[in-house]
Amino acid sequence: MRGPAGLPLPLVVAVTLAAAAVMVVEARFVVEKNSLMVTSPTSLRGRHDSAIGNFGVPQYGGSMAGTVVYPKDNADACEAYDGDRHFRAKPGALPNFLLIDRGNCLFAKKVWNAQNAGASAVLVVDDKDEPLITMDLPREDDEAAKYIQNITIPSALIDKKFGEQLKKAIKDGEMVNVNLDWREAVPHPDDRVEYELWTNSNDECGPKCDMLMNFLKEFKGAAQLLEKGGYSQFTPHYITWYCPQAFVVSKQCKSQCINHGRYCAPDPEQDFSTGYEGKDVVVENLRQLCVFQVAKESKKPWIWWDYVTDFHIRCPMKDKKYNKKCAETVIKSLGLDVKKVDKCMGNPNADSDHPLLKMEQDAQIGKGSRGDVTILPTLVVNNRQYRGKLERKAVLKAICAGFEETTEPNVCLSDEMETNECLNDNGGCWQDKAANVTACRDTFRGRVCECPTFNGVQFKGDGYSNCEPAGPGKCLINHGGCWHETRNGKTFSACQESGNGKCQCPAGFRGDGVKKCEDINECKEKKACQCPECSCRDTWGDYECTCSGDLLYIKEHDTCISKTAVQGKAAWAAVWGILIVLVVVAAGSYVVYKYRLRVS
Repeated sequence: MRGPAGLPLPLVVAVTLAAAAVMVVEARFVVEKNSLMVTSPTSLRGRHDSAIGNFGVPQYGGSMAGTVVYPKDNADACEAYDGDRHFRAKPGALPNFLLIDRGNCLFAKKVWNAQNAGASAVLVVDDKDEPLITMDLPREDDEAAKYIQNITIPSALIDKKFGEQLKKAIKDGEMVNVNLDWREAVPHPDDRVEYELWTNSNDECGPKCDMLMNFLKEFKGAAQLLEKGGYSQFTPHYITWYCPQAFVVSKQCKSQCINHGRYCAPDPEQDFSTGYEGKDVVVENLRQLCVFQVAKESKKPWIWWDYVTDFHIRCPMKDKKYNKKCAETVIKSLGLDVKKVDKCMGNPNADSDHPLLKMEQDAQIGKGSRGDVTILPTLVVNNRQYRGKLERKAVLKAICAGFEETTEPNVCLSDEMETNECLNDNGGCWQDKAANVTACRDTFRGRVCECPTFNGVQFKGDGYSNCEPAGPGKCLINHGGCWHETRNGKTFSACQESGNGKCQCPAGFRGDGVKKCEDINECKEKKACQCPECSCRDTWGDYECTCSGDLLYIKEHDTCISKTAVQGKAAWAAVWGILIVLVVVAAGSYVVYKYRLRVS
C-alpha cells in the first residue's frame, strides 16, 4: 500500500506520528539556563546566559568560579587530550573551565574528553548565530553509551558572539575568570517541592532506557522519604502520540495505538513483525498511571516507585514477561487492589477518549514558565525542567535547591537515610514468619528484596515470592523447608545436609520429602525381623524385634543368636585385649632398658 506522494505507508505513518508529536510540543520548548558572570577582564565584565547541558552534574543551588582555558590544539575536543590531566588546576588555583568549539562530534563526547583531561566544567561555543539550544544526549548511540553515565562535571552552551570574545581575550593574554551560577535555576518559594518525572515503561530503547531504569532504582528511597514526610509532591507522567485519522485503520497504527489511534507509542524494536508492539507500551504506561492513582487514593502515592522498579526487575521485555499477568503479580505483592487498577485502565479498544491519557497529552504542552516536554526522560522541579544527568545525588540536589532556604529536610543534608519500608507488609518481599526470616532489607535507595544470610545459612531465590536455605546448616532453619514431624519427643526430618540438597524421607519413611513422609510398616512389608525365631512389632519410624527363649536379636544381621555364644565371644575378646596390653607394656620396657644402657 502506498501513501501520499507514493511513499510506503509504514514510512508515512512513522513520519506523521513524529510530526504529530512535534506539532504538539516543539514550538514551546524552553531552554533552561544558568547565569554566567564574567569577573575579568574588565572589558567583558557582566552577566551572560548559558544553556545547561542535559548530561553531567549541574551544581543546582550553588555556584562555581573558574578560569577559562582555550586549547591550542583539538579545539573541538573530539579527540582525547595527550598527557595526564592536562587541564587540571594547580593546588591553590581556581578550577579550569575548558572552552571548546561546537561541531564534528557529539556534545557528550566533548565533555567526556574534557573531564578526562582534568577540566572542572565545559563551555561549548556555538558555531551559529542562533538562540541557545539544550545540549542533549543522543537518542541511541552505542559509542556514547560507554561514557554518558560517567560524566560528572557541568557543561553549558554559550552563543557564538560571546564565545569569540572569550577566545580573543585569552589569545591576547588576558586572564578570563567567570562564575557559573545555578542558584536561581530552580524556583524555591516555600517548604514543599513539587516535581514530576516524564518517563516510559519501555526497557529496551538503548542507553536512555538503561539510564532511566537505574535512576528509578537509585532514587526510590529518597523519593519515598520526601513524600512520606510531606516535603514533596511527586507526579509521574507518560508521553503518548496520536495517529492521524487517515491512518487509524492501518496495521502500523493498530499495532502502536489504543483507543482507535488516540494514544500511541513507537514499536520497541522498530519492527512491526516481531517482539512487543507499541500498544503494549501504551497499556503498561496506563497501568503505571493507574497504580499511582490507586496508591494515591489510599494515601500511599510512594508505592508507585516500588511498582515501577519491581516491574522492571520481575517483568522485563528480554525475558518475555512484559505482560498483564506479571504486572498483576507485582501489584498484589504491594498490597494494591488489582480490580481498582483494571477499572481505572478501562477498555483499550474503546473508540473514546481515556480521561487519564487525555490529561497526559494536555500536560505535555508547557504552561507558564515551563516549556513543552520533548525529551524522555524529563524531570520537572517546581515547574522548571531539570537539565543534567539523571542520577540520584544530582537530582536530589536539584530538588533540595527547590526548598526555601533553611527549610530543607534532613535528606538534603545527609546521605544516611533509613526508609523503614520493611515495617509495612514486609515491603512486599518474601518472609518466613515461623523462622523469623525476611528478604526485605532497608537501604538508602529504598527497600530491596534479596534472599538473606541468616545464622550463617545462605538463602537463594528471587526474594519476592521464594527464598530457600542452601548449603551447610540449612537444616537448622525450619528443616530446610522439608517435611518434619515430632512425636513423643522424637523428631524425624527429610532435610539432608549433604547429597544433592533435595528433601529426602529418612529411613523408615517414604514420600516426596517436602509435604509428606509416611511411616513404613517394616513388619507388615517384611522388610525386617525375618528370622524364624524373630517376633516383629512396628513403631513410628522404626521397628522392634525380639527373639524367643534366651536368644538375642542382632539388628545388623537380622538374626537371633544364643546369649552363651555372645558371652563366649565377649570373654575371648577380653582375653585378647589383655594379651595385647601385656605385649605393648613389654615392648615399652625393653625400649627404656636399651636407652639406659646407651647413656650409662
